[in-house]
Amino acid sequence: MPPAWTIRDATPDDAAACAAIYEPYVRDTVISFETEPPSAEEMAERIKAAQAEHAWLVLETDGGVAGYAYATSHRTRAAYRWACDVSIYLETGRRRSGAGRALYAALLPLLRERGYRRALAGIALPNDASIGLHRSFGFTDVGVYRRIGWKLDAWHDVAWMQLDL
Repeated sequence: MPPAWTIRDATPDDAAACAAIYEPYVRDTVISFETEPPSAEEMAERIKAAQAEHAWLVLETDGGVAGYAYATSHRTRAAYRWACDVSIYLETGRRRSGAGRALYAALLPLLRERGYRRALAGIALPNDASIGLHRSFGFTDVGVYRRIGWKLDAWHDVAWMQLDL
């Protein structure tokens, strides 16, 4: 039986839950290259901005937000307007549960419907689970930025993958 969850558009009311999910990624991993966790207020602004231009979805289960996925501009120059960057963040206990797959299964068609032509994902390496998830949706390897981010006292590579929507 599939897990009991709902995927819906995020609202600023989801900001505190999204910030709480995101905090350990920022604080303890190189999955995010941010070094300071954003406040709930900052997360609310990010949700509003993503909803205005792209999309931000949350996955609800057990009465609360357990994960989210969103898209943002790939670059600010006008010629990039049909490309977007996509990201997924889940509660620690939800990884490899199908939640990320469910979020992308909802997000990617939504972006296509909104006219986007390419989705890109930047993945700090190593991250076999994320690479596998993206490949399962048809993302292909574009390249690797070598030693591009300094976090947790080390340099880190970022793989870039692309999907034609």
